[in-house]
Amino acid sequence: MSSTRIRELIVTPIAFGDPPLLNSNGVHEPLALRVILQLVLEDGTVGLGESTGGAVRLERLHAAAKAVVGMDVFDTTAVTAAIDAALLPTVPSSHERGWTTSAVEVACLDAQGKLLGRPVSDLLGGRVRDAVPFAAYLFYKWAEHPALDGRAAIGDDWGEALDPAGIVEQARLMHERYGFRSFKLKGGVFPPDEEIAAMRALAEAFPGQPLRLDPNVAWTVETSTYVARELDGVLEYLEDPTRSIEGMAEVAKGSPVPLATNMCVVAWEHLKPAVEQNAVQVLLTDHHYWGGLRRTRELAAVCEAFGLALSMHSNSHLGISLAAMTHVAAAIPNLDHSCDTHYPWNSADDVIVPGVLELRDGEVRVPTGPGLGVELDHDRLERLHRRYVDSGMRGRDDTGYMRRFQPEYELKLPRW
Repeated sequence: MSSTRIRELIVTPIAFGDPPLLNSNGVHEPLALRVILQLVLEDGTVGLGESTGGAVRLERLHAAAKAVVGMDVFDTTAVTAAIDAALLPTVPSSHERGWTTSAVEVACLDAQGKLLGRPVSDLLGGRVRDAVPFAAYLFYKWAEHPALDGRAAIGDDWGEALDPAGIVEQARLMHERYGFRSFKLKGGVFPPDEEIAAMRALAEAFPGQPLRLDPNVAWTVETSTYVARELDGVLEYLEDPTRSIEGMAEVAKGSPVPLATNMCVVAWEHLKPAVEQNAVQVLLTDHHYWGGLRRTRELAAVCEAFGLALSMHSNSHLGISLAAMTHVAAAIPNLDHSCDTHYPWNSADDVIVPGVLELRDGEVRVPTGPGLGVELDHDRLERLHRRYVDSGMRGRDDTGYMRRFQPEYELKLPRW
């Protein structure tokens, strides 16, 4: 059998530490879930991938693992088609299937790069920048995960951030530790005027630096328009203030600030109505749900044609995802804004060997080693898998966790 054939796809669910970060749905739990993929070829070459976690994602990745055995790792179009066919009876949404195909495609590209001795960015057409800019991802947060059911409180070295002064201090730490030169605040937590005050405080503390605010559809159209007008001249863009393409289009009519999304435009069929209604001016790409790195590169070209600016979305992730994000961002000419990343919040539990990926001066240099350029730490992987097994956690529930401490908490979107 050819050495480029896929022998097996090893699917390993893991759990890693997460701070008590607040958002419009509640608060992050002490553990976040992720899945690590090892695509093993007949010659022993291993390609790495990373996906969001949870029982549903895990089940679909196991189905993909059966579908790709024996296929050629360079035939990624056929690999994607095989996964689609395996999932189609129960997963009719192309967007939902994209979560699975993207993780496997990254592993395929990592293996291809290792076989060829070339970085993944070369496989995507070559890099147009040697380092990719990222934004500091700021959160309102508690000082610690409170003690619960006999479990001791879980603290961190970031401290509490529940008001403008706390957010500015968090931004100062982000700048001091990682050199970030742009800042994004996850909003939708406090009444809009309090979050307006936080953005103004950031603008005063970091004059001239790009700022963005993301309330995760916590506001009505009217509130969104009000905030946009109040923060005119402060924000580079306002992200997902209200739900749906139609809602965003209404806000856009009265907003002096560009609107961005990673929520109402998440699949190819959303692009046409969003462009027709001028609902968004900035699209936050995410290879995890747009179908992989190649599809993200294609998406960038479509956005360029329609005059949509580009940035990049992030969820809680580790180093394999950061490497993949960096490679595809390096290969996109029209990257108009710095990318989002949760990496500073989660990197202490990374599954890759340290040394290749480093946030410095607000950037990550593009790995030049073969494939993604990162190496799996097998001991760490085993420890995080054991943590997953022992935790019993099989899905994310920000709202349920918040109710453990605030029983009266209600998930209500829009809230203001």
